[in-house]
Amino acid sequence: MVKEKALIEAILFAAGDPVSLNKLKSITGIKENNIKDNIKELQEDYIKRDAGIELREVAGGYLMATCSIYAPYINKLFADRTRQGLSQAALETLAIIAYKQPITRLEIEAIRGVKIDRILDKLKENKLIIEVGRKDAIGRPILYGTSREFLKRFGLKSLSELPPLEEYLKNEE
Repeated sequence: MVKEKALIEAILFAAGDPVSLNKLKSITGIKENNIKDNIKELQEDYIKRDAGIELREVAGGYLMATCSIYAPYINKLFADRTRQGLSQAALETLAIIAYKQPITRLEIEAIRGVKIDRILDKLKENKLIIEVGRKDAIGRPILYGTSREFLKRFGLKSLSELPPLEEYLKNEE
């Protein structure tokens, strides 16, 4: 007989990406409340045994991940895989999009004071931003917003978890 908690754990382990409650429900046939209870138990199990992994709610789903304190060791494991990080300019542009979305390229350039065509291409290539529509203005410019991958990469459940911008600005003064 299949144990619900073990089944949910196996699915989340194999997925590698956040899995929504609806997806877990459709795969397993388990009721949503039972899934939530099992997830909570799994989270508590990992904490109790001081595990190297944790179960996080990220980007509208659940994801198994290594605990952040082990990041330096995990980074060594993958050191030979050259994954380029984002430049300071790309991070600044991404922050503007995250806080001001939906926003056009021209609006971002007005804030940054520089052209950002290549940066937008890099952010799209990394699947951190997406086109979310067109502005009702002359030329119907593309509106950009952050993606589900953005939430996943930065460990956020939703955009509401972004730190308040006012708090950051006070620290800069």
